[in-house]
Amino acid sequence: MSANINPIYSKIADIQWGTLITAANTAVDGTGTVVTIFTADATNGGRVERIKVRAAGTNVATVLRIFINNGLTNATPANNSLIAEITCPATTLSQIAALLDPASGIVDFPMSLPPGYKLNIAIGTAIAAGLYVSALGGKY
Repeated sequence: MSANINPIYSKIADIQWGTLITAANTAVDGTGTVVTIFTADATNGGRVERIKVRAAGTNVATVLRIFINNGLTNATPANNSLIAEITCPATTLSQIAALLDPASGIVDFPMSLPPGYKLNIAIGTAIAAGLYVSALGGKY
């Protein structure tokens, strides 16, 4: 059996995001309260190229954790894998200057996901204004 030597490109752009995240979840096994930011196509899977993190206003510092979930309940630790952490500094809302994006705003995150797999996020410290997190990728 020979390996595929041709690059595979996504068929259609797929931009997804979760709800505004503000609540702390100190579990590092993917259980507890998480927000799903990307679900791969149920038939062919998907690819995430970048993750965009944007502060919604004034927040204390926190850590954003990203988990792969196999499409089943995240309440079972074996269904989740912690794959990345992003330090999100404290932010202060201003009406005269742009808010500095946590982690420079865009994180390169090239990853192909099997059909039905998800990317879930959680934060380590409760924050007031919250974070908007988007996944930019494509469907196969």
